[in-house]
Amino acid sequence: MQQRVSLKLNRLDWILLTIVASLIFWLYTKESGSLVYHWQWSRALELLFTSKADGSLPYFFDGVFSTLRLTFWGMLFAVLFGILLGLGRRSSIAIFRALSNSYIQLIRNIPPLVFIFIFYFFIANQLVPLFGLESLLREHNGSINALQSFLFGSANLWENLVAGVLCIGMISAAYIGEVVRSGLDAIPKGQHEAAKSLGLSTWHRYRYIIAPQVFKVIIPSLAGQCISLVKDSSIISLISIQELTFVGTEIANSSGMIFEVWIVVAFCYFILCFALSRLFSYWERDKAIGH
Repeated sequence: MQQRVSLKLNRLDWILLTIVASLIFWLYTKESGSLVYHWQWSRALELLFTSKADGSLPYFFDGVFSTLRLTFWGMLFAVLFGILLGLGRRSSIAIFRALSNSYIQLIRNIPPLVFIFIFYFFIANQLVPLFGLESLLREHNGSINALQSFLFGSANLWENLVAGVLCIGMISAAYIGEVVRSGLDAIPKGQHEAAKSLGLSTWHRYRYIIAPQVFKVIIPSLAGQCISLVKDSSIISLISIQELTFVGTEIANSSGMIFEVWIVVAFCYFILCFALSRLFSYWERDKAIGH
């Protein structure tokens, strides 16, 4: 039976609330003194929600949807690649273990910004012609249907989208790989032996016996990595991918409404990350109840 969540505040909660309230009161009283800033919320919101000249969605919402695409595809790629890395770390084949471990150690010990610059300006420029993707990513005629536009955005920005997804996905996959590896290590050897004694194949053993237990163990850590991926997507703005941070920078610099625009940007990231955290919390509770 699911336990009821208590809303009673303890002493530490009251202390934290008092500190936050005091800070807000201090900022409010200082606004007319040393902190002089003329808030223009009505003008800022009007700017953010004004449609383009052609009647399409506002420029700010282009950044929001671009971030959602980066997050979705990047998370999908990171989870799938991370699972392969985690399985590779536990493989009985030495070359798979060595390759997986080398990749994870390389990515985890290079600053994300450095990796993104190296990947985007060198590796990505070589991979596109190597795989013969110029006609799709660089020379597309721009004629796409509504579903393609919704899932992948404008055709002339597909190369940027692919580069961004690969960048944040490859970075997050290294950490997810370690999360999966730790989850596999947490499963008792008796579970594997019991599954083998039942005559299950390797696929069925992992599919029906090991994977459900691993997923239950790694949900909190996996949630943290996915939320980090959302926040790390803001770094992609440095390679001119028009996601939320890139759009927010342009609007703030052109309008001069720095605080208003960046507060809205921060709120959008908060909503996205909070929604993910609640989704993973629901999965965690569902697994606990099912157990």
